[in-house]
Formats: sequence, C-alpha cells, structure tokens
Amino acid sequence: DIEDLDVSAINAQPRVPKSLVFPKRSVKSTDEVASGDSFIPGTKTVYVRTWGCSHNNSDGEYMAGLLAAQGYKITNDKDAGDLWILNSCTVKTPSEDTFNNDIREASSRSIPVVLSGCVPQASPRSTMTKGCSIIGTHQIDRVVEVVEETLQGRVVRLLGQKKANGKKLGGASLDLPKIRKNPLIEIIPINTGCLNQCTYCKTKHARGDLGSYPVQEIVDRVRAVIAEGVVEIWLTSEDTGAYGRDINTSIPELLEAILAVLPDGVMLRLGMTNPPYILEHLEAIAKCLRHPRAYAFIHVPIQSGSDAVLYAMRREYSRDDFMKVADVLLAQVPGLTIATDIIAGFPGETEEDFEDTFDIVRKYQFPSLFINQFFPRPGTPAASMERVPPKLVKQRTKRLSDYFRAYMPYTAQRGQIQRVLVTDTASDGVHYVAHNKSFDQVLVPADPDYMGKMIHVKIKSTGKFFLMGEVVANQTTAMEVDAVKSIPVSKAIPRTTTLSNQANSSSTFMSALRFILLVVLVGVAIEFVLSRYQQV
Repeated sequence: DIEDLDVSAINAQPRVPKSLVFPKRSVKSTDEVASGDSFIPGTKTVYVRTWGCSHNNSDGEYMAGLLAAQGYKITNDKDAGDLWILNSCTVKTPSEDTFNNDIREASSRSIPVVLSGCVPQASPRSTMTKGCSIIGTHQIDRVVEVVEETLQGRVVRLLGQKKANGKKLGGASLDLPKIRKNPLIEIIPINTGCLNQCTYCKTKHARGDLGSYPVQEIVDRVRAVIAEGVVEIWLTSEDTGAYGRDINTSIPELLEAILAVLPDGVMLRLGMTNPPYILEHLEAIAKCLRHPRAYAFIHVPIQSGSDAVLYAMRREYSRDDFMKVADVLLAQVPGLTIATDIIAGFPGETEEDFEDTFDIVRKYQFPSLFINQFFPRPGTPAASMERVPPKLVKQRTKRLSDYFRAYMPYTAQRGQIQRVLVTDTASDGVHYVAHNKSFDQVLVPADPDYMGKMIHVKIKSTGKFFLMGEVVANQTTAMEVDAVKSIPVSKAIPRTTTLSNQANSSSTFMSALRFILLVVLVGVAIEFVLSRYQQV
C-alpha cells in the first residue's frame, strides 16, 4: 500500500504517478483481472454507497458524477458492480459496523473496493482497510484515477488536504460534474472541518480544522445548478455557523450573497450550526431566515441541557447560550423550525443532568429531535471516560423518545393555506413530498405537473412528522404575507410612494371634475332664472 505524499497540490494530476503505485502484496488467482495493458478505462460498472450526513452525500454525488463523465456506469445494485465505492460515516458505531460488513462482503466476493469518507480518513491504517484503496475527503476530484488503478489490481491511498500558500482550503472544486440523488436538490458544502474539539467526536479526526470555500465560488455554483433545473439548495458542512472565520467573511454575508441571486421558485436551506458561532450573528441570521426564498429552519444541536455535561463534552457554550439562540430566533423569525440533537448517557451524566436536558425538550418541544445513545468512538477522549451503565442509558433514551412521540407539533396548522415547494416522491408512492416555509414536510397528491414547482395547499390533517395538503388555486398564504413584511423598508418605500402618488393624483382629478360640473349646473340654473324673469 502507498500514500500520496503530494496531495496538497490544488490541481489534480491526470494520473497517479507509477512510481507511487505498487501491486497488491496478496497472491492473485489465475482468473483475476488481466494485465494492465488490456484494461480499458470507462467500461466498468461502479456501485456507490454512502452513509452519513449531507456533506458526505454531496461527496458521493460528486464522485459518481466524475466517474459517469468518464464513461463509467453508476449503479445502486451492489450485485451489478465491478467495483464498489464505500463512502463512510464515523459519527456513530452502527453505521461504521455496516460499512465494515460491506468491506468483508466485497472481500469474500473478490470485488475491488475504494473506501472514502470519514472512517478511512480518520483511521487509514485500520485492519479493516488493509488491501483497499482509499480516497480522502479532500481528494474526491481524483476518484477516476483511484478507481482505474484499483481495477488494475493496485492499491492507492490519497489522504492529503488541499492547501494554497500553506492554508487549508474547503476541499475539491465545487465546479465538478455530479449525479444527484434528487435532481431537484443540490447539496453545496460551504466549508469542511470545524473549530471545535468535542471529546466524543471522531469526525474532527477526518475533516480536520476549518477550511471555507470563497463566497464567489459558492455563488457561482448556485447559479450553475439553478440553470440545470435545481429548485432547492442545501448548504452543508460540519458547522455552517463557523463558515468564513478562516477567510475573513461570515455566514450572514454568504447567505445574503446567495439570496441575492435566487429566483422565485427556488428555496435555500441552511445546514447545521453550533451555538457559539452564530451568537454574534443572530440578528443577521434572523433577517436571512425571514427572506421569502429561505426556509425558516435551522439545526442547532444542544447535545445536553446540563452545563456540567457540556463542559465535559468541550462544547464551548452553555445552556443559556443555546436558549438565547433559540429565543431570539423564534421571536424574530415567524414560523421558525428548530431541529436539535441530544446525546443521552454521556459519561458522567447524573440524573440531575438528564433532567436539565429533559427540561429543554419540554420547553421547546422541537418538531425535529435526534436522540442518540452515547457510543464511545475509538481514539476520542470520551472513550476513556467512565461510562454511565448501559441499562440506564437506554432508560433515559426511552424516556426522551416517549416524550417526543407524545406531542404533536403541527396540529395548529390545520386549515391554513400554505405555499409549498414539491421536490420528492413519498415512500407510499401515492403522494409527493413538499415543504412549506418552515421546512415542515407536506404530503400532496402525486400529480406530475406539481413536481419541482411551488403550489398552494390547504392543510387538511396532520401527523407527528407530516402535514397533509389539498391543492387549492389563487390563494395568498400567511407565508407570503410574512415574506412581504420581511422585505427591508428601504426597498418597500418606493413602491408605497408610487401607489400613494397615484392615489393622490386620482383624488385631485375627481375633485376638479366635480367642481367643473358644479359650475356648469350653477350656470344653467342662473340662465333659466334670468329667462323666466325676462318673460314676466
């Protein structure tokens, strides 16, 4: 196995240098792939499987697009794949276990494998990666090289970071071909890595410190995908709130630049942000979320409602900090949805600590709540901390889950007229999936004319995780009224002034007309009186 020692270069080389590529050390069977001279690039089928977050999904879509552009067939059927790309997630133990099972399966079937994502990037010398090629999270633009070398029986490992003048970049260029899982939704990574050092997180080992893409590169990508028919844009990273701190800009500046180029009918969704990095931008973030083409949605993980546990996690914020973020945004953004995450049973969590967390859930009744049992990740500080008994962790997880399932967050929306964007097909096959301004999931009839469009619906019923909409026409929604109210006063004044001037002009004209008629009538009356007087 080898590792590319020159991967910090920004521009990918056309091929991996032969001096850096060595044959597998394992003994080959006689029926294995023929010599390199007979290999024809772009003629094989590649199976791509991705686990984890939207950032990882974007990476998988880019790799599929790059391979397809070179003639490779991309498949979701593992049995049809001549080579497998397994794009992993290291956040949770279960997803890593599934990833490892796929590696074993591919090995047992003698299928060549390329590993990508956070697991091999964080632990490239793990026994599970032995004999497999690895493409690092910053090297996805070189996936074609790695696949072709691997198909010829060689093992390649590209793990370096992209840098310019010694400074970490956001990653591979955003201007790459892509096969989107959903052709209507574009996931754009705005930065990679983060500024935190959380004791339970292994993603930091893979994605590293913060590296942001320039505002203009992101805006250019937005323009390009809209031209391709995309109607919903997700901004993603390990922490969107930290965006730009390494390149002298900020997340509000990026949001304003993107919103300035979005046409009507295209919506923007902001991804996960940790509390510390938006505290200073709350007013500006609220303004952006009120924009008619931005979803009133934000994902802010609290992880625990206990300051003692947050300190042990090294989360760099307090319970009060989270509540300030939530309270300010809820007060300033009509219909805001806040999603959050909770880790139950973190090492050292007492019953009092858990009750502090439960109080937060009771207070906000989050429509979207991700509850996770603590899993120790190898190599993290939390893995060596004294654990809460597993039985108690399960009990706490169940208590939170039971409470979450008991309340219904969407009941108050019944009967409302809402404007929604249709982007997907529901799992039942009978409905399409749309989202309203709050990014609540609204199920609508599966009429092909609706896909990719804004439509008006009346909410007929609601469930725990969805609203059911009946299509209506020519309606003005509360969302649209709020959107007009959110337009800055400086932009609204000229239109108001024009209408006022028109009204004043119309009123003046009518007054003059009435005066003229009055004069004419008076004149006629006087003439009549004089004629009668003369007759007498």
